[in-house]
Amino acid sequence: MIKKPPLNLQPTTLWDYPSQHYGDRMQGDRRYIGATPSYIIWNLLTRYTREKDLIVDPMCGSGTTIDVANDMDRDVKGLDIAPFRKDIVKADARHLPLKNEDADFVFIDPPYSDHIDYSDEEGCIGQIRAEDPKYFEAMADVIAEIDRILKPKRYMGLYICDSFKKKSGFVPIGFKIFEILCRHFIPKEIIAVTRHNKTLKMGNYRKAAVEGNFYLRGFNYLFIMKKEEQASP
Repeated sequence: MIKKPPLNLQPTTLWDYPSQHYGDRMQGDRRYIGATPSYIIWNLLTRYTREKDLIVDPMCGSGTTIDVANDMDRDVKGLDIAPFRKDIVKADARHLPLKNEDADFVFIDPPYSDHIDYSDEEGCIGQIRAEDPKYFEAMADVIAEIDRILKPKRYMGLYICDSFKKKSGFVPIGFKIFEILCRHFIPKEIIAVTRHNKTLKMGNYRKAAVEGNFYLRGFNYLFIMKKEEQASP
C-alpha cells in the first residue's frame, strides 16, 4: 500500500506525488479517468487563496476541486459540459454562467487532445484532436472566458500535458496553450508535475517506447498565471 505524503507546500518547481488523494478519503473519484491529483489543488489554494474566496473550476471532472475547496473552507463553483455528480453545474467552459470578475481563483485541467473519451456531449473539447487547429481555437475561447470571470490581481492555474500519437506524432500542447495564456495573463510560474499514470510502469509500454524511438509522457505542465489590474479609463 502506498503511504500518502503529508499535506506540505511544495518548495520547488518539480512536484511529485505517490498517490492521487490526500487523507483517509477521496477527493473526486478514483474511477474517473484523468482526475487531477488533489495535492496539486491543495497546494494552489493554500498559496493563492484565502478562506471564503470563490474558487471556480470550469472543467470540474469528478469534482476534485469542489472537495478540496470544501476541505479548505473556500466557496466553490464546479462546472462541466458533462457533470459527473449533482453538485457540478452543466456548462460549456466557453460560456460560463458567472458574472464578470466574479472568481478569486480559477483552476482548470482541460482535455489534451482526444486521448480520453470524456463524453458524447456536443461541443466537448475532449473530442477534438490536438492536430486540429479547432482544438486550440476552442481552448483560446476557454481562456478568454477565464479572463472574463477572474478578478484583477488574482491567479489561475492550468494543468495540461503534451500529446504524442504514433500515427500523427508529437504536438507541444503545453507551449501552445502557454502562448494563449500570455495573451491574457502575466506568467508567474511553470511547474512540472510528475505523472503517475499506471501505463508508464508497464513493461510493454516502456519496451514499445524504446523500440519505436518515442517517449511516454512523464510530466504535466502546471501554468500559474496572474491577471493584471485593469487600467483606468
